[in-house]
Amino acid sequence: MEPESKLRAIKAIHTLVWAVFAGSIVAIPAFALAGNVRVAWGLIGFVLLEVAVLLVNGMRCPLTDVAARYTFERQDNFDIYLPLWLARHNKEVFGGLYVAGIGYTLWVSVLGAAS
Repeated sequence: MEPESKLRAIKAIHTLVWAVFAGSIVAIPAFALAGNVRVAWGLIGFVLLEVAVLLVNGMRCPLTDVAARYTFERQDNFDIYLPLWLARHNKEVFGGLYVAGIGYTLWVSVLGAAS
């Protein structure tokens, strides 16, 4: 397999993994709002696993290092099929949504327990 093909495959896998985690983050407050806090807490735990992987890898996805083997490009989105602005601000955007989702789920959990 040619390096370009390998890079495209890695980018596709990385984008799919990103979509699963980004979708999970967006779904957290939706499940909490619907009263299904158990699923919301499960998603929080699931995303926390990804946060742990990022922490262990110096706040970089391990797939970034794999993709780097097949190109000299180092633009923020060289390893994933995302717009440059989103790849550049991904951690801030989804980190903020994640923290907000945890806060909202906690709030719903406390209110639900009190009523």
